[in-house]
Amino acid sequence: MKINRFARLGAVAAVASLALVGCAANEGGSSTDDETMEESSLSGTLDATGASSQTAAQEAWVAGFQTANPDVTVNYEPTGSGTGRENFIAGASNFIGSDRAFNDEELAGSFGACAEDGAAGIVQLPLYISPVAVAFNLEGIDSLNLDAATIAGIFNEDITTWNDDAIASLNEGVELPDLAISPVHRSDDSGTTETFTEYLAQASGGAWPHEADGVWPLDSGEAAQGTSGVVDATRNGEGTITYADASQVGDLGTVAVDVGGEFVPYSAEAAAMIVDSAPRVEGRGEGDLSLEIDYATEEAGVYPIALVSYLIGCIEYEDANTAELVSAYFTYMASPEGQDAAAGNAGSAPISDELRTEVDAAIALIG
Repeated sequence: MKINRFARLGAVAAVASLALVGCAANEGGSSTDDETMEESSLSGTLDATGASSQTAAQEAWVAGFQTANPDVTVNYEPTGSGTGRENFIAGASNFIGSDRAFNDEELAGSFGACAEDGAAGIVQLPLYISPVAVAFNLEGIDSLNLDAATIAGIFNEDITTWNDDAIASLNEGVELPDLAISPVHRSDDSGTTETFTEYLAQASGGAWPHEADGVWPLDSGEAAQGTSGVVDATRNGEGTITYADASQVGDLGTVAVDVGGEFVPYSAEAAAMIVDSAPRVEGRGEGDLSLEIDYATEEAGVYPIALVSYLIGCIEYEDANTAELVSAYFTYMASPEGQDAAAGNAGSAPISDELRTEVDAAIALIG
């Protein structure tokens, strides 16, 4: 496996500390069907890093895949999307999860994980669709209505107290405390951050003065590592608010978002609606199914802060067994069984049959 000469040392170090989630799933007496075990000829290990938003889904996917293929170990370490992409460029991950696809600038470069460089050498598959919840910790309040401009004002620290008129006017009858708002953001380069800031940039009518980016644009506010980090910081604070994959927000209060004059609470089904009408990014390779998401949609019932997270792998690997394992694992994740397993464990939205047809065609390129 070749290593890109621009590889970051930190990316390689992250892989060295892989958590053996896959090994744990292979240990102990799982109730694997004997016939399935006999039929599976796959063996070997896949090492992967990337999006922490996919943690719960990957737990279900790894368990299901390894049950059917007991001689295979899949290690997925939720390092965050940015580190995952660095690892893939460096050749230090066989595949990655990323809350955004590689962009045109990145696609012009090399991928150390792959036998062929550039856009033609990879597949980018939107296999995890989940709402990004705006979650808060206010005693006695479980839900609030907010529009994009108000959310932008809160996270840009222009709105600083919970009883501000901008919030109160959208929540008549709710007793809001005279309490400082404490925004919590991701400290790592995160596709969830990019999804959230893309929503703010597109939908807030100028209230968000920053460009969309995976790196949080403000130096102030509390920062925490990964999805679990921001959720824990919010839960342990008072008057705190964050953005996080909805699968991990637990008992925190959550925001219903204004879409076309209707306040829409998050749900997997409402988030999935934004994907069905999304066009493909133009000018990409045959295996690249990157989507253009309209976060400013006013379509009824759509939850607009929808995280579309990708599984990214090579079309050609220098090791044929690695290619076979990646193809098989991607096929399982995209299957109805795999999507249902993720939905059950993470609350994500299963992809449509139409999208699955395209995904399967892209996976067939791997060899």
